Amino acid sequence: MFPYLFILPALALFVMFSIYSFGYMSVLSLFEWDGIGRLGWHHFVGLENYWSVIAHDRAFWQSFKQAGAITVFALVFQNSLALMLALAVNRRIRWSTGYRMLFFLPPILSEIVVGLIWAWIYDGNYGVFNAALKAVGLGHLAKSWLADPDTALTAVAVIHMWKGFGWGFVIFLAGLQTIPQELYEAATVDGANAWFRFRHITLPLLLPVGVVVSILTILGTMQIFALIMATTQGGPAFHTEVPVTRIMASLLGSSRLGYACSQGIVFGLVLLAVSLSLRWLGKRVNGAAA
Repeated sequence: MFPYLFILPALALFVMFSIYSFGYMSVLSLFEWDGIGRLGWHHFVGLENYWSVIAHDRAFWQSFKQAGAITVFALVFQNSLALMLALAVNRRIRWSTGYRMLFFLPPILSEIVVGLIWAWIYDGNYGVFNAALKAVGLGHLAKSWLADPDTALTAVAVIHMWKGFGWGFVIFLAGLQTIPQELYEAATVDGANAWFRFRHITLPLLLPVGVVVSILTILGTMQIFALIMATTQGGPAFHTEVPVTRIMASLLGSSRLGYACSQGIVFGLVLLAVSLSLRWLGKRVNGAAA
């Protein structure tokens, strides 16, 4: 039993802040409670909160669509950027260590700080982005990017891409360094060009790593919160609202603690379903690669 004593503190924290919290939240989701008055059985509503969330809460499901749009943007552009930079740095170039540190800098920055800086960059009056557009003769395109319903979601997605590409970069780079160089040398001797080596050596061997990066990207992006709060707070007109901000609006804005708990559990079940699907897909991909 002695080795288990070392994991006891971590286990106690996990039980206290995860297991107990989830169980208590599950109980609260069955009540209609504002979080202030005394919680009693006379406020019990059963599964009514869940039915309201699933069948009638259009704003909640709209927030899923908007988080999904950011996720697709991250999967396509963020991971493509991460892969290209990893391929570039994996080559024996000068200052490669410095590039690695530089590219991994955005993920370790505070999301609040990043959001505030980008809000200044996108500002319609004195933002750097609009100043750059005017400097190259595109001043007619200048606008308040985070306040325009047509551009706010894309602007947030770009911020999220800049903030998160470093994680994929590090993982892709680690995967590239596990590929034996003898394969590239043999292909070069046989007359294979750079595209052929990338298409038939790098991509197949890097596919399992790509699945891992995609899983982390999807789960991380779907839970985006601090970046939204630091830039748009879900606006304009809820065009950048995501599930977590929608839940917080129910909790703090409407003082419906029980309803917010039911939203959180539904959100968690959706993420669980996505996680299991991606895990199954990852096993299939790894099996095919093997």
